[in-house]
Amino acid sequence: MWDLEFPRPGRTIRRTPRRPHKKEKPVEAALETPALIVDLDAVRRNIARMAAHAAEAGIKLRPHGKTHKSPIFGRMQLAAGAVGLCCQKVGEAQILVEGGIGDILVTNEIVAPRALARLADLSRFAKIRTVADNAQGIDWIADAAHAAGVEIGVLVDCDLGHGRTGVAEPAAAVALGRQIATTPGLRFDGLQAYHGTVQHVHGFAARAAAVAAANAALARFIAAFEAAGLPPAIVSGAGTGSFALQAAAGYTEWQCGTYIFMDKEYRDIGDEAGGAYQPFEQALWVLATVNSTHGPTRVVVDAGLKSLSLDGGLPEPVDLPGWKFAFGGDEHGKLLRDAAHAAPAPAPALGSQLRLLPGHGDTTINLHDAYEIFEGGKHVATWPVAARGRVK
Repeated sequence: MWDLEFPRPGRTIRRTPRRPHKKEKPVEAALETPALIVDLDAVRRNIARMAAHAAEAGIKLRPHGKTHKSPIFGRMQLAAGAVGLCCQKVGEAQILVEGGIGDILVTNEIVAPRALARLADLSRFAKIRTVADNAQGIDWIADAAHAAGVEIGVLVDCDLGHGRTGVAEPAAAVALGRQIATTPGLRFDGLQAYHGTVQHVHGFAARAAAVAAANAALARFIAAFEAAGLPPAIVSGAGTGSFALQAAAGYTEWQCGTYIFMDKEYRDIGDEAGGAYQPFEQALWVLATVNSTHGPTRVVVDAGLKSLSLDGGLPEPVDLPGWKFAFGGDEHGKLLRDAAHAAPAPAPALGSQLRLLPGHGDTTINLHDAYEIFEGGKHVATWPVAARGRVK
């Protein structure tokens, strides 16, 4: 804390430290907030668990780098046996390649000329693959590969019912596969078969039924390619919410991403016994500071819409049972005590810090510049969210 003495003419500014009165002293805090905090021990266990699931199923693992946006976490996944990473944007791929990741699948249709030129340029330094769902897009990828003098692997993007990108009919997909296989500068590497909606279906039985329908659609695509003499070397897809239900669906690699950290949205989809979905541990939170108090039933923290994404639902104050979070604007969050709770925690003190569990981890991570890394319960490092904001 500093007092600022305004200068008289001819004098310089002098700052003099002032010792705060004891009653003014805030609760000691290790980190400035809002802060994105990670339990590295839990991350290591999550990485090991997913690697074990993939090995047991005889499926390769290609974790989704769009979750952590970090070559450091990516290298940890590779060290545990992952064959490479995937990501959504060329900018993410660039950061991963610069950080030492040598095998990347961009799981999004790239059609803008400058983006394709950047993608082709990355192929000079790493094995790069991308996806396509139309003939014109394939031609544009080929043009970029020719201009750069490289070869780019392309997977046909198959729509298993998601209704986003991808080809919905196997015959049309086979036609694109033939086009890729016969186009100089391109290499037909297989199929992308990702269905994001099924990852978040609530209730195990409903989710299993949705995944079964997606698996049946995938079987039709694989059969069509095999009948056409184009057996796919790679069938890439699945995710954190469905991988166990897609172990025998024909995938050669899983694209699971959120498992490394987990979030509230995945926890709440439910497991087979009707409890929380917890095949992996929660390893990421947003740390916030109580900066305003209003009696025993309401306090305000310094984390709002600019620190916590809303698309996955409201965050949860995990350190305050019986309290709920309500957004209070860009920089504020309100914590409200639930009167119906049997034994709510007492109101936290001014200056105290607490953890908020994000609804959606990926989009929350993209709001922060850095991870604050904890190991053995102690803060040990600050790692950059290196691909933050790389949306093109």
